[in-house]
Amino acid sequence: MSMLTPPGMGGRYRITGDTYPRMRPPRRRVRLVAVVVASAAVLGLTGWGTLQLIDVFSGDGNPAAGSAADCRLKAAAAPAARVEALPAPGRIRVNVYNATQRTGLAKDTADQLRKRGFRIGAVGNAPKQFDRKVKGTGLLLGPAAARDTSLRVLGTQLGGADLRTDAGRKGADLDLVIGDAFKGLTRQASADQALTRLSAPASAAPASPSARTKKGCAAQ
Repeated sequence: MSMLTPPGMGGRYRITGDTYPRMRPPRRRVRLVAVVVASAAVLGLTGWGTLQLIDVFSGDGNPAAGSAADCRLKAAAAPAARVEALPAPGRIRVNVYNATQRTGLAKDTADQLRKRGFRIGAVGNAPKQFDRKVKGTGLLLGPAAARDTSLRVLGTQLGGADLRTDAGRKGADLDLVIGDAFKGLTRQASADQALTRLSAPASAAPASPSARTKKGCAAQ
């Protein structure tokens, strides 16, 4: 009887051969580990892709660190800056009219505007449609094209004036109609400061995201 034969088996059962059963880890645990590793890899790739998209389309990062393709994409998305030059006082012709009962206001006002560099046209009493009908400090009239240019320049000389445009008006001349509340033009020092701010608004305003983007891309 072999030594491997269990007692009491009477020699009827024997273990023969040189192959023995081996202990194997449970397959369920191996599959669980594989699933966890795969899930972690998928989450990592998803997070990395999201960060890349945010870096491309967000304007908060450093534009200089982006590639040339990123700069072209941001430049195409940024609106073009609107630049509109303002005329100097010497290029603006002003007609001065007096709509009040006080005499001499039109001539005195025209003389002051001339000293400040404006060109003077007609001077006299206001037309019937405005005579004694302007209750504020004054009324500034001009063509539609002058709304954001010469009318704004003239507006720095008379605070509180009402600004109006006429689409059918011919020529580029402006009208300054003096109203009942008129006490004089704005002090020249204050008017000059207002004109300086009006002529260079970009120097006082913070840079926009599009401007920062263009600056960073230009540095590449």
